[in-house]
Amino acid sequence: MLIRTRELRKEYSLGAHRVQAIRGVSIGIDTGEFVAVMGPSGSGKSTFMNLLGCLDVPTSGDYELAGEPVEHRTPDELAAIRNRRVGFVFQGFNLLGRANALENVELPLIYAGVAAADRHRRARARLAQMGLTDREHHLPSQLSGGQQQRVAIARALVTDPVLLLADEPTGALDSRTSLEIMALFQELNRQGITVVLVTHERDIAQFARRIVSFRDGLIADDRANAAPGDAHRLLEESAA
Repeated sequence: MLIRTRELRKEYSLGAHRVQAIRGVSIGIDTGEFVAVMGPSGSGKSTFMNLLGCLDVPTSGDYELAGEPVEHRTPDELAAIRNRRVGFVFQGFNLLGRANALENVELPLIYAGVAAADRHRRARARLAQMGLTDREHHLPSQLSGGQQQRVAIARALVTDPVLLLADEPTGALDSRTSLEIMALFQELNRQGITVVLVTHERDIAQFARRIVSFRDGLIADDRANAAPGDAHRLLEESAA
């Protein structure tokens, strides 16, 4: 099992008050799953993703990633785990405006101390996988929203992570570009990459093979999606 949590809790202080964002979540996610995490604002879904991605630490409870306990790690240890095992994709792309596509994709490898020649090779390969070979030297401002998100996905994949976490990855995109990104996630999942996608859009969640719904910091529903949408087929139909 890739992800296992037991009674995971996260509390925040707001002045004199304590807010329970996650209130005892136990879940398992196998390698190769495609899971959509849904819920209204304040339900705990984004906090849960931050915990899974080692961007934050739980107040209590256990979390194992690829069999490795991570809940009591130091910030430096968490950063190493993130860089080695997790790729992140965000709604706002989070690209460096003054760096071109190739340089943006190379960033995690720079942090990992990868030599320049290997860094260039791996970044170019991921950009090619995203269909962006001819956009290597373009700045984010010279790319469409869909192209920027593809650069962000290439950057997330360049370290060969075991887990891809996507937080509202289609939130800033039009409907067709959203379909293109979901087709890409489905293809990556077919290649064996575990995908956990946070979304408030039910239409987007339907492309996942499992849907987990949060409410008030707890899992309200966890079910298999027997008939996930085929984003590639929908793209072909819309173009016909």
